Amino acid sequence: MVMKLINIGFGNMVSASKLVAIVSPESAPIKRIIQDARDKGVLIDATYGRRTRAVIVMDSDHVILSAIQPETVANRVIEHEDDEEEDDESES
Repeated sequence: MVMKLINIGFGNMVSASKLVAIVSPESAPIKRIIQDARDKGVLIDATYGRRTRAVIVMDSDHVILSAIQPETVANRVIEHEDDEEEDDESES
């Protein structure tokens, strides 16, 4: 099985199979998740100093901040799933 990587901006990648949620950073509960991750040392800031637009929660409890929109990240995940289905069909 090949690990599918999703570009989350500025050439940074995350494993599609480890992704749990892609959310907007606006709400108070998400801000608490970010602060808790920072306190635990599992926050990864991939914004390159730009404004956080997407918060990505991984199955390892890591929280990743991205400067691209949640919809854009989600579309990239969907594109990878479509590519995977096409690969499966071509192998048959």
